[in-house]
Amino acid sequence: MCGIFAYLNYNVNRERRYILEVLFNGLRRLEYRGYDSAGISIDSPSLFGHPNGSLPDSLPPLVFRKEGNIESLVKSVYEEVATTDLNLEEPFSVHAGIAHTRWATHGEPAPRNSHPQSSGSGNDFLVVHNGVVTNYQVLKETLVRHGFTFESETDTEVIPKLAKFVFDKANEEGDQTVTFSQVVLEVMRHLEGAYALIFKSRHYPNELIACKRGSPLLLGVKEFTEDASSGASFNDVKFLSKSGQPKELFLSSDAHALVEHTKKVLVIEDGEVVHLKDGCVSILKFDQGKGKDSSALARPASVQRALSILEMEVEQINKGKYEHYMQKEIHEQPESLTTTMRGRLIRGGSCKAETVLLGGLKDHLKTIRRSRRVVFIGCGTSYNAALASRPILEELSGIPVTMEIASDLLDRRGLIYREDTVVFVSQSGETADTLNALEYALENGALCVGITNTVGSAIARNTHCGVHINAGSEIGVASTKAYTSQIVVMTMLALAIGSDTISTQARREAITAGLFDLPRKVREVLELDQEMKDIAKLLIAEQSLLVFGRGYNYATALEGALKVKEVSLMHSEGILAGEMKHGPLALVDENLPIFVIATRDACFSQQESVIQQLHARKGRLIVMCSKGDAASVSVGGSCRVIEVPRVEDCLQPVVNIVPLQLLAYHLTVLRGHNVDQPRNLAKSVTTQ
Repeated sequence: MCGIFAYLNYNVNRERRYILEVLFNGLRRLEYRGYDSAGISIDSPSLFGHPNGSLPDSLPPLVFRKEGNIESLVKSVYEEVATTDLNLEEPFSVHAGIAHTRWATHGEPAPRNSHPQSSGSGNDFLVVHNGVVTNYQVLKETLVRHGFTFESETDTEVIPKLAKFVFDKANEEGDQTVTFSQVVLEVMRHLEGAYALIFKSRHYPNELIACKRGSPLLLGVKEFTEDASSGASFNDVKFLSKSGQPKELFLSSDAHALVEHTKKVLVIEDGEVVHLKDGCVSILKFDQGKGKDSSALARPASVQRALSILEMEVEQINKGKYEHYMQKEIHEQPESLTTTMRGRLIRGGSCKAETVLLGGLKDHLKTIRRSRRVVFIGCGTSYNAALASRPILEELSGIPVTMEIASDLLDRRGLIYREDTVVFVSQSGETADTLNALEYALENGALCVGITNTVGSAIARNTHCGVHINAGSEIGVASTKAYTSQIVVMTMLALAIGSDTISTQARREAITAGLFDLPRKVREVLELDQEMKDIAKLLIAEQSLLVFGRGYNYATALEGALKVKEVSLMHSEGILAGEMKHGPLALVDENLPIFVIATRDACFSQQESVIQQLHARKGRLIVMCSKGDAASVSVGGSCRVIEVPRVEDCLQPVVNIVPLQLLAYHLTVLRGHNVDQPRNLAKSVTTQ
């Protein structure tokens, strides 16, 4: 949700047009996060041509905001520029620009509610924000009493206005040395909620400040002359060198907008304030209590941090030969599954058994085996992946496994014990509800395990141990390859936990062999692409779809229905087949399409019975079965049958979900909806 991006060039001549395009392209890379409006801010002409932007009474920065997509913003900016004397070709050596894509939480999509939000008519302070300020009403009432007027309905607008209030008050009291970072730290002291912020101010030209609490934020560094200091850590005041070395600095909500510029990044931690000035970086640590009882603005100490290297290629964030990211990511699953298992699934020789090696968990396996229970916590697709993995974990470990939707656990303050192992599943590693549940579990003393697709994410950093699924970059809002990789990782987790039990050895060996063969089976099921497109054509005008599953494939029914509803905008409901006669059967008639998952496993005979009962009530059936079972499930040849390869029952959900992913994709394209950016949805849900 929301994407923030900033670009600061230092001692590198860049034309104004180039600056704009860098900002626009940064926003394009963040489109997948979900948004309904966008905006940017660059400096006014008066800032250009002055050494280090040191003009004290500069004109206000320019702000451009537009509802709709990024291309609407681009068009609007160039149309507005064409009516002014702003020279897009003018070069300058130092400049700081900020940009934002907004996913509406407070106030409708409209220019007045878009970011950057301003402190007032002079644009003294500008802010782009990802998150929610929970105490904004109290702050707003206070600022109104001090003469501020508000133009937007957002929670964000209180932030730049509070910054101006702090700045003006400090100057009224004669503190002429107030720094940008002191202003921001004082603002942070008054904010409650989750946020990632970037500040820009006419009072501090060519400076930017970034800070965060809860929401993700990264710094990228690109130097034009490599030297011995290029790998240095952040020291107490300056970053890299004081030599005026040419460089470009980037701030972004995630790595997708950075990788085309640089692979040198810093993952900004909660409570850190990153100050970009004169080509250098200072990192300060915010202390909520410091300065609270003092009239003077706080001056915190700086901290040291080290750069890391992104393990991502530009090719990963391009569509390649595919029309959409979702299509690409569905078809990448044989490769993503191989990558997920690489180095973790060890094939033994003639005398050595196949083994599972999860380096991030090896020091905690004994503790997990002693747990009174394992609790899976997730949201949406991640919850469904955990649900698909629950039976095999219970079977191999002998430990009770419970499921929790993160928001529901927090709403009812569900019981978490010190003897529990709590597994947090999240593709982004930044899901707000899951992070809050993690904080709750840590407070209760449980062992916390993270399963994410994002190295350096909040869940990866704050859990005791964990496993990265290594599915590769996933840009389509509807998760596909991350889901299948999550199931594989949690299956390997079950194998690792149960590896000390002799009675399950044969079962573990069969599953391990099935894992090795799984990418080939997924490649085989992808050949159903055209068949699923044909079925999508039959369903294009339908308003609803039911999906029945049970056992391992109850999760498949939930996930398949979720895919259909979130991208094709068709109502779809995943139903536990055992509950069919407890209400859902009333919906069945000759008009309602019903998808039944009936592949070979312990529940196959029950699913055959379900098919018979649905057929007796003239249901319009589409049945997924294992190869060779078409005659068994098709009652009198009356239903459409999809045959998929058979694998071990605990791995069957990985194979079975692929046709439903393809169905959702083709339905969406045929219905004319946006596949990669579904209406009202965001990839990374960073607000509650």
